[in-house]
Amino acid sequence: MKKRFIIAASLLLASVSLTAQWQPDVLGAGFEQLTINQPDDYEGAVRCVLVRSLPTAPTTKAVLYIHGFNDYFFQTEQAQEYNRHGYAFFAVDLRKYGRAYLEHQKRGNVRSLAEYYPDIDTCLNIIKAQYPTVILAAHSTGGLIASLYAHDHRDSLPVQGMVLNSPFLDMNFPKITEKVGVPIVSFLGGLFPNVSISSGSDTFYAQSIHQDYSGEWDYNLEWKPAVSIPVSFGWTRAIHKGHKKVQKGLHIPCPILVMHSDQSVYGDEFTEDFKQGDAVLDVNDIHQYAARLGDDVTIVTIEDGLHDLVLSRPDVRAETYATIFTWLEGKHL
Repeated sequence: MKKRFIIAASLLLASVSLTAQWQPDVLGAGFEQLTINQPDDYEGAVRCVLVRSLPTAPTTKAVLYIHGFNDYFFQTEQAQEYNRHGYAFFAVDLRKYGRAYLEHQKRGNVRSLAEYYPDIDTCLNIIKAQYPTVILAAHSTGGLIASLYAHDHRDSLPVQGMVLNSPFLDMNFPKITEKVGVPIVSFLGGLFPNVSISSGSDTFYAQSIHQDYSGEWDYNLEWKPAVSIPVSFGWTRAIHKGHKKVQKGLHIPCPILVMHSDQSVYGDEFTEDFKQGDAVLDVNDIHQYAARLGDDVTIVTIEDGLHDLVLSRPDVRAETYATIFTWLEGKHL
């Protein structure tokens, strides 16, 4: 299976190199995008979109960033910080998300997290043709995908380090739901993968980050809706299987930095607490399971961090960036 992915990615790279060109991106000056068509899946045509921001000085180092669920790449400050520290920055909008979404698709719909591997392979092939040192950075569900990708490619891992921002390593439900409800839905996902269920109805996280509410950031609410997109039984099965694999222990051979907030926040109405904690995941789960990713894992708690740490208030994200670049320097990456 892995060999087929690698062969497909190589063929796609050749096609992309011959027919596609970098185009201006919606993020404006300094950002470009490249559309990469992938083989059709059970919904039809599939693509991913690679976005880049390059430093002013030549470099041999690059970062590939993978977004989370109900998400896409819009964090321009993150790109600029990596550029400022001498890294070419790349981010992929995975199939069925953001720039890569096509009208015939269900947003975010996959039946196995390995469906994302060709997207990652193709992007890394493009990047590594110019930059020999590559860091794989990822947020939330992207962190789960990146971890499984690195484990499954451990014998020929194309990246030299990983930076994970609040990776999604376990469900954040009551224990009875996690122990009984999720496995039942996961089982049904093998039989009825297209059945959809709600993934929640509150807008508290969006209220904490989007400038239309009480947040700081402007982003496309069609690509990252305030109410999270529905999930399919098939998606739930893919996530459940991924979580089980992580929790048994992975063997990622490169150094890994995992960061998460110091607290999770809950409530039935929006309060200021949602602007100083993780409103999506249980930070204790992240801390527990991050230690099982490999032999060289550094876990750092960021006080008052939001779920996406780089969207936190200025002093918190300054600490986040200081943590990232101090760690990278210490690992000679």
